[in-house]
Amino acid sequence: MKVSISGARGIYGQDLTLHEAARFAGRFANLVKSGKCIVARDTRPSGPVLSQIVSASLMAAGIDVYNLGVASTPAAFREARKYGAGIIVTASHNPLEWNGLKFIIEGRGLFEKELEQMMLASSSSSSAAGRSAGREYPATASYVDDVAALVAAGSTGGAQVVGIDAGGGASCGYSERLFKKLGMKFQSINGIPGVSSRGPDPTADDLADLRTLVTANKLDLGFALDLDGDRLVVVNEKGEKLNPDATLLLCVARAVELGAKKFVTSIDTSVAIAKYVKERGGTVEHSKVGEANVVNKMLDTGAEAGGEGSSAGFIMPKFNMCRDGLLAAATIATLDRKAMMDCLSFASQFMQIRSKIAADSSLHARVIEKLPDALKAECSQMITGDGVKGIIDDDSWVLVRPSNTEHAIRVSVESRAEKAQSLYKKMSKKVQRVYEEEAAR
Repeated sequence: MKVSISGARGIYGQDLTLHEAARFAGRFANLVKSGKCIVARDTRPSGPVLSQIVSASLMAAGIDVYNLGVASTPAAFREARKYGAGIIVTASHNPLEWNGLKFIIEGRGLFEKELEQMMLASSSSSSAAGRSAGREYPATASYVDDVAALVAAGSTGGAQVVGIDAGGGASCGYSERLFKKLGMKFQSINGIPGVSSRGPDPTADDLADLRTLVTANKLDLGFALDLDGDRLVVVNEKGEKLNPDATLLLCVARAVELGAKKFVTSIDTSVAIAKYVKERGGTVEHSKVGEANVVNKMLDTGAEAGGEGSSAGFIMPKFNMCRDGLLAAATIATLDRKAMMDCLSFASQFMQIRSKIAADSSLHARVIEKLPDALKAECSQMITGDGVKGIIDDDSWVLVRPSNTEHAIRVSVESRAEKAQSLYKKMSKKVQRVYEEEAAR
């Protein structure tokens, strides 16, 4: 089982058993100060029983449960602001045999200190002392109305007809209602909960059905969501999948139209976004990689929008403190068409390459420690704290980070399109050489 600030995930019945789900929910109850908690789930087969176990464990700890049923992660995050806490039964984009729990406190995911506190807490729920058992109530979300009200403001005309592929996930119904609310025509596939012609992760799927839907019907755009609705992949009118940095740039461009000036992006996000914002009088600060790190930096700096380029994870913290796939889709769909074409043309000047080198985890720290010396001849600036990032010039950078989940070191580069491949080869060879030298010691 994988446990992090992103939640707990595992294969249902193997790593993630009913006992483990009850134990995690009981521990989380110790963090719930409001006495209330939203519970939601995605459409995985194991979702109903896990949701019941989570609800029962919370009620045993004296927590009142407000059950949203099947709801996307962003809808649950938004609704959890009203109650103080939330648990979503989901494994996001992982295969269907997986499931997990995402935890929400004060409208955001857990920070490291809260995760540590939760893991040290007793699952016997000491917080229940002196309390009677909690009760369960049905809940509904105002999420669709809230998104529509936010993105429709000041729109001068965006997409006319869009395609929606919810992948049989938790965004089924939500996505159709949203685009109807926005006054757009749409065509939908994989819109029945639990039924899909593709896998849960649209970033890994070729999205053949959505691409065909878009091109055959001459739609303006296509939107594909993962199983819990926090990730988005965009298909253009030619049936091409946009890269995640370009998708995030479109979201940022609409946020600029809506008046946003202060942005935060993860350290591995395209320079195109920072350049675009700065040219329009805004500022961009960078966080460590990871959704929680982006959110934390946003809260520290008072940023209005931003996200992760590597996952196209768009975040507007005053609206939702998580990656929000449908919010991203709606912001892009309402972006002025000329602005959209300008953004895509601008983004096409840059290329990102993200890959990895096999490397034993026991050597990760030593390799990262040696890298600044190995890379400094090529770089005008070195940034440490989340691996090593070397700024080569205004258009080019390299980022090397140890993987937290596998025996690998991740190497990412960006440069002008004509230079990116050669830059990646050069930098990956340097990283490989340092690794081999440390392995030989």
